[in-house]
Amino acid sequence: MATIGSFEGFQPVSLKREEDDQPFENDHVSTEEEEVEEEDLGKDRGPRQISRQQSVTKSTLYPNPYHQPYVSRKYFATRPGAIETAVEDLRGHVAQTSGETVQGFWLLTQIDHWNNEKEKVLLLTDKTLLICKYDFIMLSCVQMQQIPLNAICRICQGKFAFPGMSLDKRPGEGLRIFWGSIEGQSLLSRWNPWSTEVPYATFTEHPMKNTSEKFLEICKLSGFASKLVPAIENAHKNSAGSGRGKELVVVIQPILIETYMGLMSFIGNRNKLGYSLARGSIGF
Repeated sequence: MATIGSFEGFQPVSLKREEDDQPFENDHVSTEEEEVEEEDLGKDRGPRQISRQQSVTKSTLYPNPYHQPYVSRKYFATRPGAIETAVEDLRGHVAQTSGETVQGFWLLTQIDHWNNEKEKVLLLTDKTLLICKYDFIMLSCVQMQQIPLNAICRICQGKFAFPGMSLDKRPGEGLRIFWGSIEGQSLLSRWNPWSTEVPYATFTEHPMKNTSEKFLEICKLSGFASKLVPAIENAHKNSAGSGRGKELVVVIQPILIETYMGLMSFIGNRNKLGYSLARGSIGF
């Protein structure tokens, strides 16, 4: 390599990558030591100045998914006009099929006998309690369960309780409505997670209860109970059938949910599979 520098017209060069010529943010363009050395060497050259071109583009994730208003909109029930459309649809259906008038409605979470959460719209008339599975994405009623008020014999309210060896427990309080005896429930319906022959229904408050004053009113469990109890008592008094003369029993005690492993409810409840929920974008 020394002989190459001796040829006239050739200058020695150092091999380095192109990236090495790019300045880094922590590099100093000129220092006092470099200026002193240049003055000592008698070089008539000013300090180096390298201009950095700022990026003219800006990438922003919008809307911010961690901002509270947008978190609540993940639930289709909270989107503008969704709950109003559901109530109007169900009111019309009840008026056409039974001729009854809806006295009140609520948005609650039903907990089945396998501890699975399901979003439900409840409607109360003078004679019937309607438990509706409503698809807030397609705005249509998927399933409706009608329970005569004069058939309801017991209401239990209290904290949730589980067997000692249960692996999937939940905190909070609920309300359970009985229209039959648990002792008369068959073993098959008790251990079938999709059984519709369970003689009771368990409810708790919807996760979006604190979204607004409107949802605080329709998702509050105590408000639902305060309307349900007198409606059942009046239905018993006015009943002309076998339910006449019955008395409603209201008790405050733990609500037992007999699940042990709870793998299905663990996966479903953590991912909110029982709710009409925005699952996020799939594409890019």
